[in-house]
Amino acid sequence: MVVTKNIALGSDYLKKLSPYIDKHDGNLSAAIRELIDNVGKSVIPDNTACISKPLFNWLINEMDGRLIPYEILSVLIPPYLICKLDQLNVYINKTLKELNWDAYVKIDYDSEPPTNISFVVNGNLPKIKIISLMLSQFIVQNSSETHPFAVKSIMNNDNNIKVELFKTSNKKDGLKSLDIFFGRMEETMKNLREHNSFWKCIIHRHSISNYQMVTIHKNYYEDIMSGKIPMGEIMIEILAKKPIHDIQLKELLPLVKQVYEVSGVVDRVEIKNSDMILFHSYRNKDAIERIKKSLIMLLETSGHIYDGKITTNMIVLSHRPDVGMKINEIVNNLKVSNSKLDHELITFLSYLKDLKNISDTPMSVSVLGRRIGVSLIQEYEKENNIKQWDLTNFKTAFTLIDSKIHRDSDWKLDGDILLYRIKKCDICMDGDTIDAYVCRAAREAFKGALHHAFGSRAEMEIKRLRTHGDNYCEVSIKLYSKTKD
Repeated sequence: MVVTKNIALGSDYLKKLSPYIDKHDGNLSAAIRELIDNVGKSVIPDNTACISKPLFNWLINEMDGRLIPYEILSVLIPPYLICKLDQLNVYINKTLKELNWDAYVKIDYDSEPPTNISFVVNGNLPKIKIISLMLSQFIVQNSSETHPFAVKSIMNNDNNIKVELFKTSNKKDGLKSLDIFFGRMEETMKNLREHNSFWKCIIHRHSISNYQMVTIHKNYYEDIMSGKIPMGEIMIEILAKKPIHDIQLKELLPLVKQVYEVSGVVDRVEIKNSDMILFHSYRNKDAIERIKKSLIMLLETSGHIYDGKITTNMIVLSHRPDVGMKINEIVNNLKVSNSKLDHELITFLSYLKDLKNISDTPMSVSVLGRRIGVSLIQEYEKENNIKQWDLTNFKTAFTLIDSKIHRDSDWKLDGDILLYRIKKCDICMDGDTIDAYVCRAAREAFKGALHHAFGSRAEMEIKRLRTHGDNYCEVSIKLYSKTKD
């Protein structure tokens, strides 16, 4: 039923109605009907509300880097439209027109069902950014487990945004792509909400200290407090999601830069090809030396040999692939086919006696020793069918090795600590003097074997060294039931 009423409007009211009148080509009735519809929407709590343009733009800008909760998105766009992209296109443009957003969407796809989807949003920032987010989220989150989609690329221009999506292998990759392209602040905001007091305190401390605080992993801190050289690999392995020795050098160096800069351990890291320069503001030379050694050991664990030099405000690490190649050659010679433990030991001794000819840096001696120690214990493991190492079979292995290389040693259990004492070591003697290079390589060989057998479950402490004036060498070994994370 149509009810006709006579109403009188002054010029002020007609002026306010002019945008609607212009939109409907001078049809006053149509203009008033749309105005009434919009007013009706604004008073429905769960639908839309009229807000000022500055506030609206501010809210959209604050959404940058955030995803829209699924329950809200499913109200904005009906989920069933994922199966009808043409209808989705019509629905989105109709909705944008009703909202007076002055934006337009064009969705394209290659086939039915599609393997590639793209859409272009034309209009003004920041509205087209939120539209791109909504559509990308809608397609990815509502795509099926058997036909999932992921965001492939985003191209931004002044007045349009193009998003490309492709069929991926699993839904998890699709959701991850949303975080990469649109949700960079999701994890941050989630942690801020869940641990508000903690992060408020941390941010305040960093701010009042002018970001001079150092944030490190608990294990790194524990190593420092116990007087050890920290390896600094824990956070890198967590970020890379794989063991340090499986990380390629080109991937490892940027991770070192990220971890050491963000944690505040150093001020800045520069990477030049495979070399690194770390800038710092430390005053204690021993502290700088420890950081240098921890980095060299970290890189060595990944299979790369580096030389390190320190200056007043820099640590310079130079890649030495030549030394690494020589060490690989030696270790490979130890691993010839059908080799036996005796052959390994003979080769080991011959190289120890001629060590200075192949080692031009003290650090390469340590690396060589550890690599050979691993090779020795692996050969024993294979010949004796060792499935799992414990302190008993490890003691048996090294008692045999010591007897074959004419080293006089014994073992003693002191509570939960196993003491390993070397009373005489002919391989380290050069006449009446101790060859420090050979002694170091032999010591590192033991460390390498111990780490291969037990990993971080074993903790070794050097008690005595003949090179320090003692009459014998002694180390203690403590074995933990679980890996020390």
